[in-house]
Amino acid sequence: MEAKSRQTDIKMTARKLRRVINEVRGKAVKDAQDMLRFMPYFAARVVEKNLKAAVANAQEKYGVGAENLKISEIYADESATFKRGKPRAQGRIYRRLKRTSHLTLKVSDNVKE
Repeated sequence: MEAKSRQTDIKMTARKLRRVINEVRGKAVKDAQDMLRFMPYFAARVVEKNLKAAVANAQEKYGVGAENLKISEIYADESATFKRGKPRAQGRIYRRLKRTSHLTLKVSDNVKE
């Protein structure tokens, strides 16, 4: 049994998300929620919200409680990059890349160890 949650076009780089998801990959849901609650990164709030959605999906589809679930798969992919300009001296313009990302999280009750 596996439940999934996906969030697209997060206004954050995938690199910043990966810093957080590497810490919770493979953990039990309760442990991951505790870790995310005390992390000082904004990305932790995004991952925590997605984890809560995946657990709710598992409860709705299969009737499984959060205490029996583990994070089986979690990854962040790059999405569209917005190109913006920043005015500089002597009429020049520097390019600013505003990167976005996708987050996919799957929880399962039988994780291969």
